Amino acid sequence: MDIGAILAGISLILNPMSLLLILVSVVIGVLVGALPGLSSSMAVALLLPFTIGMDPILAISMMAALYVAGTFGGSITAILINTPGAPPAVATSFDGYPMAQRGEAGRALGMAAVASVLGGLFSLVIFILFTPLLARIALSFRPQEYFALTLFGLSMLAAISGKSSLRNLIAGGLGVLTSTVGIALVSGIERFTFGFPVLYEGINFVPVLIGIFAISELLNQSQAGDKVMKRVKSLALKLPSREDFRRCRMTILRSSIIGTVIGVLPAEGTTVAAIMGYNEAKRWSKNKEEFGKGAIEGIAGPEAANNAGTGGAMVPTLALGIPGSGTTAIILAALMMHGLRPGPFLMTETPEFLYAIFTAMFLANILFLVVGLGGVKLFSLITLVPRTFLWPAVFVFALIGSYSFRQAPVDVWVMLISGVIGFFALRKGFGPAPFVMGLVLGGLLEKSWSQSMIIFDSNWLRFFESPICLFFYALTLLSLGGPLLFASLRRRLQGPMRRAFPFRSNLEE
Repeated sequence: MDIGAILAGISLILNPMSLLLILVSVVIGVLVGALPGLSSSMAVALLLPFTIGMDPILAISMMAALYVAGTFGGSITAILINTPGAPPAVATSFDGYPMAQRGEAGRALGMAAVASVLGGLFSLVIFILFTPLLARIALSFRPQEYFALTLFGLSMLAAISGKSSLRNLIAGGLGVLTSTVGIALVSGIERFTFGFPVLYEGINFVPVLIGIFAISELLNQSQAGDKVMKRVKSLALKLPSREDFRRCRMTILRSSIIGTVIGVLPAEGTTVAAIMGYNEAKRWSKNKEEFGKGAIEGIAGPEAANNAGTGGAMVPTLALGIPGSGTTAIILAALMMHGLRPGPFLMTETPEFLYAIFTAMFLANILFLVVGLGGVKLFSLITLVPRTFLWPAVFVFALIGSYSFRQAPVDVWVMLISGVIGFFALRKGFGPAPFVMGLVLGGLLEKSWSQSMIIFDSNWLRFFESPICLFFYALTLLSLGGPLLFASLRRRLQGPMRRAFPFRSNLEE
């Protein structure tokens, strides 16, 4: 490791202004994560246009800190009111809320905070070790390898968010199609502009992100009315005991590994990591009968996994320019907005950037432990904020953010139209994350394809000459066809198994 780059990166963060902004981002992240209906993805999208005039490293550090804190914040309402503030906290509510009902809310919140910090710190160690390694490997990539890698990243959309694979791929394809609007860089031909000069430069991703994440959710939440949440009244904070640590130490380690690996995989994200962490915690537990009734391991598993996923997701985002989750797709867009080139050149030309982000995320993990535990009683009160006050404020921020990016009224219209389309798409089962990742990756896919075709003199068969390309193509086919193949094998095996063990289904029930 370059000691000079490490010290330079740390010095970029360890100054009063940077520390203050990271602390503010952590507080906002916990608040946003704790509020049902809001998400860290929405908060990062709203923050994006306000960082235009900031130093790029500080801007990305704030977004990374908000991402980390928002992932933990969802566990507060998951435990207290059985309403996860963020999707990754869904699995935490399975055992967190039963513990709160029997008067152990403080113990549950303490374990959630500690497991989240340990999972996050574990993933940051992997982040700092493997990101430079991946970047050095990626230095040998040519346009055709980047095309194959991006194609593989898009194929992983089939598994994102646990929704319908077909819907995810359709949403991702529409995102790629949206990225082609404007004048083609290679041919100079207008595409999908419909005669509007404002579309010649393409559709900017900032208002689209704000509309997809903020406005669509605003419209969705407006149907719920001013719902009043039932809150746990008795809340005595309690850090995990030595016995709790003894029971959960292997669960935290296992879930940290799972969360980091899942986070590194493009498009998987922290929700998948949390669910897998919970399932594996139950699988290896000696007290399986306690799960669903208030098992402390049922909190440690998903919380360590979902926060480990945040550090893991930053690895492909910075090293390869391929986002590991929906939120890191927005962070990747922020890198591009600030004129930075995500990928191996970012790591080799400005290594201090990597260590600055690492320092910011490390501090965010420590700070949200202090903020989350110290202010848990205050955060439990925000569940009582009426939607009639909350969502108009979100709408105002969305309007200001979309307009301030380029001071162009068309961006406000793009934001509103994207929000309406996102609302109806959400009702039909199309999630926002696949579309956003398709939108961000679409430009890289087209660029690498065009460059390769120029190098190959339009001979597309040369895409299959590189072993690295063939490797990624095989992974793409496995990603797309694997679920169908495994489902078919499962159906074929279920018949003989039922005939051989007719009592098995009764035992499983």
